[in-house]
Amino acid sequence: MKIEERGRAKFRPLKNYDNEQVKTLLLEKIEQEQENAQLIATDSELENISRESNKLNVVSLFSGCGGLDLGVELAGLDAKLSQESTNNLLNSREDFLEKRHHSLFHTIYSVDMFKEANETYRLNFPKTIVQNKKDIRKIGQFPNCDIVLGGFPCPGFSEAGPRLIDDERNFLYIHFIRCLMQTKPAFFIAENVKGMLTLGKGEVIKQIIQDFESAGYKVKFQLVNARDYGVPQLRERVFIIGVREDLSFNYTFPEPTHGHSTQQKPYVNLQEAIGDLKSNPGEWYKGSFSSIYLSRNRKKNWEDQSFTIQASGRQAPLHPGGEPMKKIGKDQWELPGGEEMHRRLSIKEIARIQTFPDWFIFSDGNNKSISHNGRVDKVYKQIGNAVPVELARVIARPIAEWSAKNMTKLIKKRNLTYQLDLFEGSQV
Repeated sequence: MKIEERGRAKFRPLKNYDNEQVKTLLLEKIEQEQENAQLIATDSELENISRESNKLNVVSLFSGCGGLDLGVELAGLDAKLSQESTNNLLNSREDFLEKRHHSLFHTIYSVDMFKEANETYRLNFPKTIVQNKKDIRKIGQFPNCDIVLGGFPCPGFSEAGPRLIDDERNFLYIHFIRCLMQTKPAFFIAENVKGMLTLGKGEVIKQIIQDFESAGYKVKFQLVNARDYGVPQLRERVFIIGVREDLSFNYTFPEPTHGHSTQQKPYVNLQEAIGDLKSNPGEWYKGSFSSIYLSRNRKKNWEDQSFTIQASGRQAPLHPGGEPMKKIGKDQWELPGGEEMHRRLSIKEIARIQTFPDWFIFSDGNNKSISHNGRVDKVYKQIGNAVPVELARVIARPIAEWSAKNMTKLIKKRNLTYQLDLFEGSQV
C-alpha cells in the first residue's frame, strides 16, 4: 500500500496496514511473478555445468562478491578436515587454493547482475563456476543441485528504506522458490535484513515462510546478531533455512559462541580485528560528512564491535582512532578538531570486519571515467551487501556436519530425483 506523496523515497508507506489487504496484495504479486517466469525460454549456460558426483553441488543466487558462498565452502572444509586446519589454510591464499577442493560443497553456478561484484567473484572462486549475469527474472532454467544459497535483495524490507509492501524488489524471493521447485535441492540457506520480520505487521514473513514450505521444505528462520558468532560487528540478520521434507535432518540454529557467559568466548572487538592496520589501512572513501551522517554517533571505541557495515562508502562508520564524536543537540553530533581529524573505515578494515580473509581480492571495475571515490564506493557496496564470511560458516556448519555423515544417503536420493526428472521429461 502506498500513497503518491513525494518524499525522500518515490513513495511513502502508509503507517497502518490492513492485514487482509496485505495478504491479497502478496498473493497477487506471487501469481504475477510465477506467470512471468513461465514465459521465459530455457538457458544455454547449463551445458557448461561442472558437477561433482561425490559432493553436494551448490547454486548461488544473488551471489554478490561471495561472502555467503565462501562461508559455506569453509563449513564444508571444516566437515572434511577440521576447523583448526581450515583456519590455518585461511592464512595463505596459496594454501587455501591448494586445499579448497577438499570441501564437502562444490559451487557450480552463480547469479548476479552487479558487474564489479561478478568480477570480484571471478577473481576468488574456481573458474569452473558458471556465472549468469542476467536478471534472475529472465532465467528460464536453473541447474540441478543439492544446495541453493542466496541473500535475496532487501532494499524494500530495510528499516532504512521506504518499506513499501508493494515494492517489487520484495518479490524476488519468488525466483528463489522457483529455483527450488525446478531443482529440488536437499537444502537451502537464505539471508535477509531484520526489517522483513515487521513489514506489513509480520504478514510478509508469514507469507514468505509459507511459500518456501509449499515448495516442499521444512523451514526454520531466526534473527541472529553477527557479533554472537565472532564477527566484530553489530549486525542483525534473518536466516531462513530449508531442509527437503523427505530428509530426516532437523536443522537447529547454532548457539552463540561469543558473549558475556563464562561458557562463551569474549566478543571480538575492533582492536583485535583491525588494530594491526593502523599504519597501513589502505584506501578509504574520502569526502565531507552530511548533516544526516552527523545526526547520530558514527564512531565506536577500540574495545567495541563496529556498527553495521553498510553498502556505501559515504555511510561507512568512522575509524575508532582519535577523539569520540560529541553530541551537541537533538540529532546533532560534531567531530572534535574538525572533519580532517576523522576518517571513515577503509576498504581493508571493513573487509576484516566482514571477516573476509586478507587475500580476498575486490574489483572496483577499473573504469577510469569514474572518480576515485566512485570506484572505491563500488567496493564498499560489495562488502556491505555481503554476508559476513564467518557468520555464513557457522550457519552452514550443521548442514555440513549432518551431510558428511549421510553423504551416501544424500547421493542416492539425489540420483533418484534426477532420474525421475528425466523420466517425467520424456513423457511430456
